[in-house]
Amino acid sequence: MSEKLGRLPTMLIDEINPQQIEDEKMRALVSGLLNIIEDLRAENQQMREENQRLRDEINRLKGEQGKPDIKPPKADKRNYSSEAERGEKRRQRKGRKHDQIDIDHEIVLSVDREILPTDAQFKGYEPHIVQDIVVRTDNTRFQREKFYSASQRKTYLAALPPGYEGEFGPTIRAQVLMLYYAGNMTQPRVHDWLKQVGVRISSGQIGRWLIHDQDAFHNEEAAAYHASLAECPWQHIDDTGTRVDGVNHFCHIVTSPLAMHYHTQPSKSRLSVLEVLQNHTSGRFLLNEQALTLMEYWHIPERYLWQLETHFPREEHAQAFTQAWMTTHLATLSETHQRRILDALAIAAYQAQTDIPIVRLLISDDAPQFQAITQARALCWIHEGRHYKKLTPTLPHHHRLQQHFLRAFWRYYDRLKRYRQQPTPHMAHRLSHQFDRLFALRTGYAALDRLIARTQAHKQDLLQVLAHPEIELHNNPAELGARRRVRKRHISFGPRSDAGRRAWDTFMSLAGTTHLLGISFFHYLKDRLMRRGDIPSLPDLIRQRATDLNLAYSWNTP
Repeated sequence: MSEKLGRLPTMLIDEINPQQIEDEKMRALVSGLLNIIEDLRAENQQMREENQRLRDEINRLKGEQGKPDIKPPKADKRNYSSEAERGEKRRQRKGRKHDQIDIDHEIVLSVDREILPTDAQFKGYEPHIVQDIVVRTDNTRFQREKFYSASQRKTYLAALPPGYEGEFGPTIRAQVLMLYYAGNMTQPRVHDWLKQVGVRISSGQIGRWLIHDQDAFHNEEAAAYHASLAECPWQHIDDTGTRVDGVNHFCHIVTSPLAMHYHTQPSKSRLSVLEVLQNHTSGRFLLNEQALTLMEYWHIPERYLWQLETHFPREEHAQAFTQAWMTTHLATLSETHQRRILDALAIAAYQAQTDIPIVRLLISDDAPQFQAITQARALCWIHEGRHYKKLTPTLPHHHRLQQHFLRAFWRYYDRLKRYRQQPTPHMAHRLSHQFDRLFALRTGYAALDRLIARTQAHKQDLLQVLAHPEIELHNNPAELGARRRVRKRHISFGPRSDAGRRAWDTFMSLAGTTHLLGISFFHYLKDRLMRRGDIPSLPDLIRQRATDLNLAYSWNTP
């Protein structure tokens, strides 16, 4: 009985619904008290966890053991995915695949005539298709004609077919590159697989194939990246960690419906992002009106702005000159402000240059390094919705408010998806007003209301789709690209040299790009190694696909 009475205040609090209180002042008072209780419960939970950590540390210093750090099973972890809320219910239909299978050979099977009755009539054939592969060696001995000219003192030898230079053919080399970079196999496992098949090859030879003498692939990847930037004015971008020779780096993923590209840099700063967007052309800094406007926006003190405007040369400069000038003339400026000045000068130089196509819009999360680089930025709606799912209300009333708002959030997201299919000015105007109404809502749950106000402040970046319906509402393409690098990182840890870093970036870019273009990565590699040219160049395929998709129509429409 006493235990029940002790729980009574908590039970009463959990059953309170301020919306049922008629008196406005009393409703506001109760809502405020519930928010205080919510904050106190969260603070209490944090203090309990901190106290437990301190107890464990004290026990460790005493030579004892603290509470074991046993991770909960995956089933108990909170799922922040919004796929169930935003997913469309579609009927799964299994497509026909027989029409897409290439028949390599055909065998006619006969019925045993002895089991047939006398009146049996032949009715043709019933096809039965079986898919299989052949994994075996295909070793070739080339008998090369050889002539010697005494007068010329020269030996003439028949040339080998393209791709067959050395001891190994193009199929093995293509298999190694495909299994390592797209199949996520480690170099020792690739070596073991080849030995199991019957290939006599050293691990060092595989390592050389994976990294060295890949200029043709590097050049085509760079050309494909240039074509993708030229044909699509908007790009998805994200980053993830990558260790190079044991040192932390960051891999930047830039992707569109045309191509996917990986760029590993020492940092993920705004200068690194600009270098990636210029295909590793860095060190450009320019002072112009755009740079000065950015500096004012970033609250650079006026006396330093005046010094820059009156003394810094207006032509484009390299990074060494720019930093030396700032060290001499802006030595008293804080490190943060110096970094922002460099960012502003680099952004102005990027927007003014003509060597690399300029990206007009980036689709990203809300990370600061992606801000202010392009004319416009579109935020990911899935990232925005994740903030609401991460709320952990302890009061049932607050939990109901959270769930109710999430349903409204994803209903609005569905309306944006439908707008992308049939955009009209009237619908764009209507959706803008609906956004204002939805995110002007105040529920009384303080933590939820702060998130709603945060989303409202991002209206321009979240509603770029109204002006450019061809862009995505989310950043899934870049995140899926980042996931590929994460899987590769977990399996192979990371490259150990600058040449290895470049090879990782190039071949993962080629694998992602060929996938988007509907090309077999293996067949692409074999075609290039044999120098056949059956598969057109990736830049040409990108330009053709861009024409079909018309990815810049909102920019090209007056």
